[in-house]
Amino acid sequence: MATNVKATRMELQKKKKNYKMAKRGHKLLKEKRDGLMQKFMEVIWKVRALREEVEEKLLKAITVFLSGSAYVNPAFLKESLAYSDYKVSIDVKKKNIMGVKIPEFKLNREGKPYSYGLTETTGDLDLSLKLLDDILPLLIELTRIEKTAQLMAEEIESTRRRVNALEYILIPELQGAIRYITMRLGELERQNLTMLMKVKEIVAAEK
Repeated sequence: MATNVKATRMELQKKKKNYKMAKRGHKLLKEKRDGLMQKFMEVIWKVRALREEVEEKLLKAITVFLSGSAYVNPAFLKESLAYSDYKVSIDVKKKNIMGVKIPEFKLNREGKPYSYGLTETTGDLDLSLKLLDDILPLLIELTRIEKTAQLMAEEIESTRRRVNALEYILIPELQGAIRYITMRLGELERQNLTMLMKVKEIVAAEK
């Protein structure tokens, strides 16, 4: 491919400039990749820890719910849980971390997690709904950091491909082009010098 390059000094300067930019871009992308990898591992550890906490609390809440609902009339239980003035909404924003748009969630809650009369239910049932309501922010946070991990993994892979493209394709091509142009310019300079010397010899012979 280097043989298709124009062997001119202007082209040589252009290739050298592109090579310098490619090397700098390669360095910056490697630093970005390494930085993202470090943050990604931190997020993964948070995901694992929070997931364990959520699973533990969910298991407890479900166990308490099953215990509490066992002594409540199924029809009443279904009707009580079907109607509620409890409202939940989530505000979503994004922040930029090393080129990755990370989601941020704000949980908004209005009302109570249960709207039935407390005298008609067991304490365990009320407690289970309270436990589930307490888990909701943790579930939202778990969703956020899992999405963060996914976005970071995608950005790391994209950055890795760009680093490889520069390291194994573009930079070697530019190096080859610079070597070729330098060699051709040297050959042309030697040819011109030889021709100049012959002209001088001819001129000297004619004198």
